[in-house]
This record gives sequence, structure tokens and C-alpha cells, in this order.
Amino acid sequence: MAAKAVANKTKENKSFVEKTGKFFRGVWSELKKVHWPNRKQLVTYTGVVLAATLMVAALIWVADSILSFLLDFIL
Repeated sequence: MAAKAVANKTKENKSFVEKTGKFFRGVWSELKKVHWPNRKQLVTYTGVVLAATLMVAALIWVADSILSFLLDFIL
């Protein structure tokens, strides 16, 4: 009975190792298919993201300042 349990455990471990290896092979295969941007595109996209982030931060700051002023005025 114990030998059967050990055999099943070894089979499960091997199966886990095989599944993990298959997963990483699949990930590597998908990464090869990705269209990576060149340097110019990367700089452009990074600039767009930073500009959008700053604009949203400024908008939140302005809204917060206005609401704080109104609450101070009311209270």
C-alpha cells in the first residue's frame, strides 16, 4: 500500500514538473510572437503615458483644491 502511494506521488511530481516546463515553453513561444516597439516608438509611447499621467494628476489636484476651498467656505 505504501509503495503505491509513493509511486502515485512520484507520478504527480513528474506531472507537475512536466506541466511547469510545458507552461514556460508556451510562454517563450508567445513572447517570440510579440511585436516589440523600436526605440523611437518606445520613447514616443513613454512620453504619451507620462503626459497623460501628469494631465490626470493636474486635473485631480485642481478638483481637490476647488472642493477643499468650497468646504472651507461652507464650514
